[in-house]
Amino acid sequence: MVRRSVLAVVMPELERTFATLPPVAVDLGTIALSILAALVLHAAIFRILRRFAARTPGSVDDVYVDHAWRPMRWILIAMALASVRRPLRLPDRWDDLWTQMAGLVVPLLMGWFAIAMIRASVKAIEVATDITVADNLRARRRRTRSAILGRIAIIAIGFVTVCLMLLSIPSIRSIGVTLMASAGLAGLAVGAAAQPALKNIIAGVQMAFTEPIRIDDVVIIENEWGRIEEIRLTYVVVGLWDERRLVVPVSKFLESSFQNWTRTTSGLLGSAFFWLDPTTNIPRLRARFEELVKADPLWDGRAYVLQVTDTKPDAIEVRILATASDAARAFDLRCSLREGMLAYIRDEMPEALPRRRVAVDGANEQSLPVTPAQAGVSRG
Repeated sequence: MVRRSVLAVVMPELERTFATLPPVAVDLGTIALSILAALVLHAAIFRILRRFAARTPGSVDDVYVDHAWRPMRWILIAMALASVRRPLRLPDRWDDLWTQMAGLVVPLLMGWFAIAMIRASVKAIEVATDITVADNLRARRRRTRSAILGRIAIIAIGFVTVCLMLLSIPSIRSIGVTLMASAGLAGLAVGAAAQPALKNIIAGVQMAFTEPIRIDDVVIIENEWGRIEEIRLTYVVVGLWDERRLVVPVSKFLESSFQNWTRTTSGLLGSAFFWLDPTTNIPRLRARFEELVKADPLWDGRAYVLQVTDTKPDAIEVRILATASDAARAFDLRCSLREGMLAYIRDEMPEALPRRRVAVDGANEQSLPVTPAQAGVSRG
């Protein structure tokens, strides 16, 4: 009873107080309260979402929550302002401006939220796919496709957002209609034949499905060895072995030949060559090569071989082959085996070094050393 009597006294006093306030003050207070309510609601919603995301460690829920936090705050503010639009006593001029701003802001916020979710999806795929493991073909494929298709979707959403914003302005509505009509596939295909930029965009879309290259692929292009670091819609960034960056148009990977060392698997076969004397004890050399390969941690255990691949009057060509799990290990393995074989030949089999034989008086033979420049101790 006491509570009801207090309310009966307070409520009329509040009504009289609000009635005496200027209309502008009441409207500003209403707007401020709606914005405050939206901010409180936003904080409460995302507090709950972060708690749910924290219960699933290792998931990608945090990525979506982080990307949605900022656009959702402004969307809730816009919704709150829209909900208090009718009680406001605005002049006709301000009412028209309010409607005009709503036509611009709503598509902008919706487009912002959609782009944020696309970026969150791309980021989530990056988090869920580990390309540092040995067998990372599937992970690289997913990353490459999501990166390219994500950029295409962002461009499309940005285009639609701008068109919707233009459609909300009566004076330039025709421009928005024209832009929407010009987005047909036929017009895009005709423009691609004449515009290099559109040509690269079409090539980027094609690359997302044909996959001639993927993120972290090892390639040789423009006579340079490197890894695919980034695939944009119109260009590709290749990180070279000496830490330089080679920027290549996307269309070049579809129109020109290049080497892809990790197209189906990252395993490679490394080789090294030696020029030795024809009388070299090949079985003994092969046994030593087998010891070196099996003792080297860079060898992946798949295959190795030592063969005589060519002969010359004064020397024979000996080739060694060994497999490694990736391009970097294959290069290091080649260098390690080359150094080990050269050290063994120098210390244990000096007779295997090539010599030049000449005839003296038509009968006797004399062996003269051959310099490395004349015979070529090794290559490869």
